Amino acid sequence: MKAIETKDLVKRFEDVEAVKGINLEIEEGELFGLLGPNGAGKTTTISMLCTIVRPTSGSATIYGHDVRKESDTVRGLIGIVFQDPSLDDNLTGRENLDFHGRLYKVPRGEIAGRINDVLELVELSDKADVIVKKYSGGMKRRLEIARGLLHHPKVLFLDEPTLGLDPQTRRHIWEYIGRLNREKQITMILTTHYMDEADQLCDRIAIVDHGKIVAMDTPDNLKHDVGGDVVIMTVPNGGEQLKAKLEQLEVVKSTQLVDSTLRLSVDKGETAIPIFMDVARQEGIAVPSISLHEPTLEDIFIKYTGREIRAQEAAGGFAGHGPGRR
Repeated sequence: MKAIETKDLVKRFEDVEAVKGINLEIEEGELFGLLGPNGAGKTTTISMLCTIVRPTSGSATIYGHDVRKESDTVRGLIGIVFQDPSLDDNLTGRENLDFHGRLYKVPRGEIAGRINDVLELVELSDKADVIVKKYSGGMKRRLEIARGLLHHPKVLFLDEPTLGLDPQTRRHIWEYIGRLNREKQITMILTTHYMDEADQLCDRIAIVDHGKIVAMDTPDNLKHDVGGDVVIMTVPNGGEQLKAKLEQLEVVKSTQLVDSTLRLSVDKGETAIPIFMDVARQEGIAVPSISLHEPTLEDIFIKYTGREIRAQEAAGGFAGHGPGRR
């Protein structure tokens, strides 16, 4: 049985179709990523899976249980780490967890033990009786992960789990998420706009844009799809002209011009760069900068959508699901 399965899942808000027929099959224990910018439909998709938003059409199941017809059962199978802060800052870490356990009807005789277990899991045992307003951003995130695990869910949803955290704290959160997935075999669904986060954590990734899945595979297979090296040329003027010329070269596999940035997939980029610069000089086209790197998920996203994911696009979350939201 699949941990999660959706068939032609659709969500409309008035005249806006936020999710346009999403099809997913996610295995038990898999760490699956939904990668895309604000407005792509990531959060709306997992909100339907979490029973927070009702699908317009199509179907979705969690371990065989229909999210519409068996919503109470589904809620008992899942845990959620919201993008927006959802802890009570005036309670201690232990009190936040105790409140959550009571909401989920964790047996009274088990709550204390489970709280100690999850606090130890996220290395917050020594901060258990400190009020949350004194926690750092990273500590709060770890407590939210602990809270999501308290009732022993089979699936954990993580909505932009490291948004707003500094790079070092983000990597610590990655370590916790990866370790939990490996050791506890909890199925995890992660939404993110961070390419490195998806690459580091996820077994498979679905790139979502305008409510549709435009590509889905392992990070390595997706990057292999670009092929060769990636050369990036800044071309303030004459980009289309240079693109047309370089496309004629045998070494060039594919080209894409986004604004003033020309991206080329090539064989042996280090030998191709001098050739590209010679062509630019012959055409009288200025190239202020040129760089070379191996394919990344950013290149994959640009290949399928024609644009970059910008950090400022990552607003939103479970709090809003109307037109223009995620």
